[in-house]
Amino acid sequence: MDIITYEEEDLLPGVILDKNAGKFEIYGKSCPVDGIEFYEPIFNWFDQYKNDPLERTNLDFKLTYFNTISAKVILKLMTKMEDLSNLGHEVKIRWYYTEGDEELEEAGEKFANIVNVNFEYIPVCNNESQQIDESEFENLMDELFKL
Repeated sequence: MDIITYEEEDLLPGVILDKNAGKFEIYGKSCPVDGIEFYEPIFNWFDQYKNDPLERTNLDFKLTYFNTISAKVILKLMTKMEDLSNLGHEVKIRWYYTEGDEELEEAGEKFANIVNVNFEYIPVCNNESQQIDESEFENLMDELFKL
């Protein structure tokens, strides 16, 4: 399988999808203007990966910020992980959040309540992380749950 690697750039997240190394990661800020266009190659990659996955798949979300469009595509990626799990494969989503960032931690919990996949929450110390303010977070979650 081809490796997908995007460097984090402005409001686009970094992405590493490397089956050989067993590394599946999305990190940084995710605010693409067209989330579907940006994430489409990633969706396609996971569709192909589903045909011959590793014994264990850990998908790491190390996001410091994401917008409503990204919330929808994150949920779609998690649903793909749920599909893989339903096929009998070991799957875990690891949700990293800045220690003390209750909004980002809560966002992970809300995603975990929607999909049936093993979740691990990992607090990290990072003073440079941008947090979602409370009103922005509420709007984001309201939009997400309108799906």
